[in-house]
Amino acid sequence: MEAEVLRRGSGILLHPTSLPGPDGIGDLGDGAYRFVDWLVQAQQRYWQVMPLVPTGYGDSPYAAPSAFAANPLLISLDILIGDGLLDPHAYRNTPFNESVVNYGGARAQKERALRAAFQRFNEREASDLDREFKTFRKSEAWWLDDFCLFTALKDEHGGGPWSDWPDDIKRRKPTAMKAARERLANEIRYHAFCQWLFRRQWYALRVYANEHNVRIIGDIPIFVAFDSADVWSHPDMFRLNEDLNPVAVAGVPPDYFSRDGQRWGNPLYHWSAMAADGFGWWVSRFRALLALVDVVRIDHFRGFAANWSVPASAPTAAEGRWERGPGRALFDAVTEKLGRIPIIVEDLGLITPDVAALREELGLPGMAVLQFAFDGDPHNAYLPHSLDRNSAVYTGTHDNQTTAGWFGSMPEHVRTEVLAYLGRDGSDIAWDFIRAALNSPALIAIIPMQDVLRLGDQARMNTPGRPDGNWTWRMRWTDLNSGLADGLGLLTYLSGRAPADPQPAGADPFEYTQPGTLHPLHDPGVI
Repeated sequence: MEAEVLRRGSGILLHPTSLPGPDGIGDLGDGAYRFVDWLVQAQQRYWQVMPLVPTGYGDSPYAAPSAFAANPLLISLDILIGDGLLDPHAYRNTPFNESVVNYGGARAQKERALRAAFQRFNEREASDLDREFKTFRKSEAWWLDDFCLFTALKDEHGGGPWSDWPDDIKRRKPTAMKAARERLANEIRYHAFCQWLFRRQWYALRVYANEHNVRIIGDIPIFVAFDSADVWSHPDMFRLNEDLNPVAVAGVPPDYFSRDGQRWGNPLYHWSAMAADGFGWWVSRFRALLALVDVVRIDHFRGFAANWSVPASAPTAAEGRWERGPGRALFDAVTEKLGRIPIIVEDLGLITPDVAALREELGLPGMAVLQFAFDGDPHNAYLPHSLDRNSAVYTGTHDNQTTAGWFGSMPEHVRTEVLAYLGRDGSDIAWDFIRAALNSPALIAIIPMQDVLRLGDQARMNTPGRPDGNWTWRMRWTDLNSGLADGLGLLTYLSGRAPADPQPAGADPFEYTQPGTLHPLHDPGVI
């Protein structure tokens, strides 16, 4: 894998849940298209999103019940009205604060609307939509069948984890599985219907973005949740004991910030079993994401070199140890099956020489965060002048404070260092960081939308370790400001990152295709 499949450019980090819209949460409707238009005006090449999967514990997109499914809360009800599946305004009886995601209210309102749309869809005679749905179920059956059955069973068991289900269904005994599929056939069809609605809406949005020269950066978290369709349907690929409980779980070791480390609780992979299978599950995971996005960001890349393994019985991560990951073999398997694909790796945190060596061997761009650059060391690897061309620089990430919030919370000596380095007075620190990122040699510069809007920590997306109150920030319609777009566009143009810049001749490296197949967006038989 080589970095030249990516082009010098810049983009915005904004999850679709943060878009403006009428139903308590951002979705794939008008707000998403207007945001793409804003990106075009701002001369941005990339739109980075977080995982598009259903949210899990704490409403986190990094604790999903499936690595392959999508979040039904992102489905636009307005588009369903346009499809003739909903009556206009019939299900909007809850007023929402447009500045905050209301997961509970949005879930209740959209569930009512989606159930109504499903009923109307079932009452129709054979139609183009019905044929599209059947094609989707057939082409995606390899993951969709298990996910929909898992979700229906979870509802049947009051939302309880699969590890507490009756033993015959927990262990997927054929007789029990057959009975469950028959008993829950309508619920299974409903959940497949929701996945299909997301897919057709997302494909239309992605086509619109690509036609306007905006490429979407998606996200693969390395680990999956234990209470997920993935672990339930592929227990042999995870390190589980005879009772199907984890032997060890993921985390990070103790450090300056945490005396006990962090015990994440995700089950660890059975890497030798995955290798024996040619890493087929991982190949499928990359293939599935590449049907939705143009560039893949791998979260916690260091886990492919070595991961921190914590005994499942240990209360903290302090008792863990490093265990070797699959290394290059996994990426070679992906490349063999899917060809060269554009990847950015998150290599932040405790990075040992083996992690750096793996990234360099693969030729993949790593990440740099400007908030980590100012520690008094002029050779800090994250300072703009130190950045390698083969990297992606961020003013901050979804796990950081906003730049304005970070700067205001720093001690005086750090603020003095920042201002001296930037040659600014600090009155517009967010845009000072944006300017530094754009003018750096890094191949890609990504800016959280909160920094573009110069917002403080009230707009922070996630505080790691805090169990609730995260993932709730939303834009307002007035934030899609033409003046902001023009100002950012000028800085982007002057830094040589504008999409309108002349490009080398040759095929578009983003035109990803699996060898021997059409891209899903261009295949009229795939919805």
